[in-house]
Amino acid sequence: MDTQPPEEARLSDPGAEKHGIAVIESLAGRQARTLKHGDSFLLADAAGTIRPGSADGFYHLDTRHLSRLDLRLNGYRPILLSSTMRDDNAALICDLTNPELAGREATPLHSDNLHIRRTQFLWEATLYERMRIRNFGNQEARIRLELRFEADFADIFEVRGTARCQRGNYRPVEVAASRVTCRYLGRDGRERTTEMRFDPAPDEIASDGAVFEFTLAPGEAQILFIQVEANGTGERPGAGPEAFRTAMRSARRALRRSASRAAAIETSNDIFNEAIRRSVADLYMLSTDTPHGPYPYAGVPWFSAPFGRDALITAFQMLWLDPELARGVLRFLAANQATGDDPASDAEPGKILHEVRRSEMAETGEVPFRRYYGSIDSTPLFVMLAGAYLERTGDTGTIREIWPNVRAALRWMEERGDRDGDGFIEYLRMTEAGLANQGWKDSHDSIFHADGRSAEGPIALAEVQGYAYAARRAAAAIATALGHAEEAERQEREAEALRDRFEREFWCDEIATYALALDGEKRPCRVRASNAGHALWTGIASPERAACVARTLLSADSFSGWGVRTIAAREARYNPMSYHNGSVWPHDNALIALGLARYGFKVEAARIFEALFQASVYIELRRLPELFCGFARLRSQGPTFYPVACIPQAWAAAAPIAMIQACLGLTFDVAGNQVALEEPMLPPFLDQIMLRNIRLGRGSLDIVVRRAGSGVTTSALRREGDLRLLVTC
Repeated sequence: MDTQPPEEARLSDPGAEKHGIAVIESLAGRQARTLKHGDSFLLADAAGTIRPGSADGFYHLDTRHLSRLDLRLNGYRPILLSSTMRDDNAALICDLTNPELAGREATPLHSDNLHIRRTQFLWEATLYERMRIRNFGNQEARIRLELRFEADFADIFEVRGTARCQRGNYRPVEVAASRVTCRYLGRDGRERTTEMRFDPAPDEIASDGAVFEFTLAPGEAQILFIQVEANGTGERPGAGPEAFRTAMRSARRALRRSASRAAAIETSNDIFNEAIRRSVADLYMLSTDTPHGPYPYAGVPWFSAPFGRDALITAFQMLWLDPELARGVLRFLAANQATGDDPASDAEPGKILHEVRRSEMAETGEVPFRRYYGSIDSTPLFVMLAGAYLERTGDTGTIREIWPNVRAALRWMEERGDRDGDGFIEYLRMTEAGLANQGWKDSHDSIFHADGRSAEGPIALAEVQGYAYAARRAAAAIATALGHAEEAERQEREAEALRDRFEREFWCDEIATYALALDGEKRPCRVRASNAGHALWTGIASPERAACVARTLLSADSFSGWGVRTIAAREARYNPMSYHNGSVWPHDNALIALGLARYGFKVEAARIFEALFQASVYIELRRLPELFCGFARLRSQGPTFYPVACIPQAWAAAAPIAMIQACLGLTFDVAGNQVALEEPMLPPFLDQIMLRNIRLGRGSLDIVVRRAGSGVTTSALRREGDLRLLVTC
């Protein structure tokens, strides 16, 4: 359609996007490097430098504990040779050399005579670095190596662009022979510290820098060790080789332990093998061990924190590969479920968490996200995942433990979630400080009518009704397993009633798909959007209309060649460079692919899979970002990057894992002790997929699927226990 929004709809609302991310620089354009462990992360440039005046930093608990770490060699920046992440994401390794310094020094130092290798990693709220400088020249080299550093203790929301009227107080910097300690007393009454330690002790040290002077004979090397600890007790021993080796060993072992839970994926395509290994490594790097189990933080740098929706969808995508992640997500969210009313945090009894932040601005209420519940979809997704986890594992013990939380979530869906009693779940923020839109497309301008006017709430999103339908069916399965037959029957009835209402109210013949949403007057937002693909994923769509939705999603307006756009190209607010109005999100596409496969559209699912794989070919480390721009694919050109997309992002990293399941039709039957492949097929870029160590109960399988003419062959290569493989064609 050629409809354009009225002028007033196109004008920006200066107060509408209070919590958005200001686009100041492109993270993709400058090849940003990221590390994460626990509640800490590092954002640096390709040389391992933390640049002042940028988003770079060493962050812990949403506070930037190091805002500058800048290296100078005889007064000049070293030249970058290469920069890479270890395959397991345990460390960043940067290789540097010296510029031409002959004529600038008493002793000539020609270019490329010095090799500097920086190895950086995170472990237990500490940034570790080993710097090795070796002289490959044939003359003695006199070195003055200077490190400039600063700790601004900026809140992550400040870095994202939120203005502050007041800040806390910086305490005097403490300088010792081999240590510098910076302190900041926040407005929340908490003191935050950054302690830098050096080995050997610098020749010069000050509150903002350290200098090392040494002479290297030809072939000689010097090694320096640096530690940056956030909020330490001051009792940890100083930096040095033993501390570095011990921490590195612990970091690598922790990643190996986590990854050992997962099934392994190996294919005939070496590039895809690189991509899937990086995806799995990213997911375990992003996962944080909590008292309730592993929990995937959403993404680095902006969302390195517990998010409800993101973790739930990531756990869904990972469920066939590693169900322990889903268990950790369910138990964490159950423990943090809202039990009372709090308008400031959009909390109501039974609601599932949206976000947890522990920064100064969150603690003082400058932003509402200390413990925030402004998500309309986390609650039904929680119930959905509980049912899917039970189906995948048969773990009634965990499900029995969280059954009271499931029931509380269902009560919220039936009562507070349905604000007007029409059987749909709607959202409307309780205060102006909260998020205006509370689905996964939570930009202030993402929910609108065909003419571009913003939809006024309460808003019922299409995909949320699908989540509610699937949640009720999941609740019925859980209730049956736990012996609550009447509750199971009630949930099945409610699910079917919701499905009927959804078909009546959301279907739009004129756009051949489901409406994006219903506004507060129950008028449909007749916009072709990717949200309808989630209706396929959840099974709420009728088979006849599912075919129409599939055609619409794969049409030229919706499918960019790199994936399905969030909205179609001729919709009123289409902007391929926007966050939610025309961009391509890998996780969104993965759920659409699962939905297409559910209704038998495997070829279409494989088309999406291939598009995202081809996009990854153009991306460093083969990492799929949070999103990329929705411009149409052009021959011999890669996708256009979104400037502040998180990379890695958990649900983007998990997208290829979900699409493997979609194409293979991989399902599990605990009672029958059976793994099934339903009408398996391979996307065009793969001739073979091998899945190793797929676990169910006490058994495990290795499965191989090979292309054979126009179809595939399957076989079980290894079997432990009496686990069976069933293939249906």
